[in-house]
Amino acid sequence: MNDRYDPGYGGDQYELVGYDEYGRPVYRQVQAQQTQQQAYDPYAQQQQQGYGYDPYSAAGQQPQPAYDYGTSGQQPGYGSYDPYASGQHQGGTASQDPYGQATAGAGTAQQPRVAEQTAHIPQQAGPADDEGVGEGPRREYHTEQFAFVEEPDDNSEDVIDWLKFTENRTERREEARRRARSRIVALVVVLALAAVGGVGYLWYAGKLPGLSSDDTATGTATAAGAQKRDVVVVHLHDIKGGGTATALLVDNTTTKRGTTVLLPNSLALTSDDGTTTTLAKSVEDDGSDGTRGALDTVLGTDIQGTWRLDTPYLQNLVDLVGNIDVDTNAEVPDPAAKKKGEAPLVSKGKAQTLSGKMAVAYATYRAPGEAQDAQLERFGQVLQGVLRKLSSDPQAATTTIQTLQQILDPSLTDKDLGTFLAGLSDLAKGGDYRTDLLPVQADGTLSAQASAGVVKNVLGGTAKSPDKDAAVSVSVQNASGVKDNTEKARVVLLNGGFTFLEGGTAGSARATSEVTYADAADKADAAEVAKTLGLPAGSVTKGRTSASADVAVVLGQDYKPSSD
Repeated sequence: MNDRYDPGYGGDQYELVGYDEYGRPVYRQVQAQQTQQQAYDPYAQQQQQGYGYDPYSAAGQQPQPAYDYGTSGQQPGYGSYDPYASGQHQGGTASQDPYGQATAGAGTAQQPRVAEQTAHIPQQAGPADDEGVGEGPRREYHTEQFAFVEEPDDNSEDVIDWLKFTENRTERREEARRRARSRIVALVVVLALAAVGGVGYLWYAGKLPGLSSDDTATGTATAAGAQKRDVVVVHLHDIKGGGTATALLVDNTTTKRGTTVLLPNSLALTSDDGTTTTLAKSVEDDGSDGTRGALDTVLGTDIQGTWRLDTPYLQNLVDLVGNIDVDTNAEVPDPAAKKKGEAPLVSKGKAQTLSGKMAVAYATYRAPGEAQDAQLERFGQVLQGVLRKLSSDPQAATTTIQTLQQILDPSLTDKDLGTFLAGLSDLAKGGDYRTDLLPVQADGTLSAQASAGVVKNVLGGTAKSPDKDAAVSVSVQNASGVKDNTEKARVVLLNGGFTFLEGGTAGSARATSEVTYADAADKADAAEVAKTLGLPAGSVTKGRTSASADVAVVLGQDYKPSSD
């Protein structure tokens, strides 16, 4: 575009020098010759002036020479341009007002400074009137004449799309927050239900801490009884030392727990003929079938089979599984020792490795003065040690049982016993196995603790001890001077089917023993008591007894207990 305007007045031309604050063009008059000499050609000036060219400087200003690297004392073209400094002209000095118009100095015409424009303003055809530039009536301009007037274009659609994207992203964030809150609520609900379920299970199984067996509700007992259990009774026969030890192996398939229930020999049972007897006597007299039926009656359980385990078979079983580890609670002397003072066969301590021979000696050992329950607990330790070492594979466990070459009860085959023991072995290795002793009172009947605890929770049965009045009650006072004789007499009497009553210890020892009965009808029973204890028939006399005892016994120094 040519910035020269020729209105046709004597060859004078007007040159566009800028715009005022209202956007109107401002011109000045120049001579034609000067116009010809200083015709505006930005590209030509750029070539001539180099970096010193200032396209925004006022017209008429002398062009600055380009920087000559060969001339000293001259500054490069960059230093000649200062858009914020007051322009220097030949005719004088101009200052810049805040609105961009130059205030002329002395001898110079008014010369406004050209302000930078961010929008393109269309050129006007000429001045508004003949009065001169910037004077007279002013021409009205409209906004539609400027290119920066807002017009719809493609950018508006981009803005709308951006707004939609922003809204969609905000909605997605809110939806993500809602989903996160929903997940947290669901997790809390699941954890709460799991906690309630865990507590419910413990209550169902009667394992809540702080709740004793006596506090167990009737509904819980019914639920415990409804659980499925597989039960096998084991009788250990000591071939050399004599005597037996009995335990129940219980596999609760509902709760996935295994238990060994130790049964004291003094447990009162009802024999086949209806008379009251003890567990030890029943094993010897009635055999497997009679004892199993009597146990079912007393404990209210269902025993599927009987495993007679003689001590030689126990020794072979321990050797087959590769020895066992037991926390022994006593030193066991070596039966083969020829003299005292030799090293014990089994040492006392944690995690003692026992061979077959050592396991048998520990399972049958009872120290002087110990009750039969102590020996029974050692037998339970050996049983649990064997289960931990036995294979959990039913076929492998069955092969181990077959290798023993036992003659099993007809109701319990090698395969059945092997599969049953493999299941218990898996529970014992996983820590879901325990050993409980059945509490039995002095007269052989079951206590309330046994009824509410082991019988109900472990066996799922109901205790039905025989009437203790049916058995002859015997009160024993120890006057022999040997403390252990009381326990030995108790065991012998219980095994003989009598009810034992503790009579205490006499203040002084007596030389001879005495058996007394009060009622003539009890004379025969008194004679039987003397025979059971190994006392002479002459020791039986008629006299006074305690109100609770049918026969009273005073043990003297002549009492020689059996090896039982």
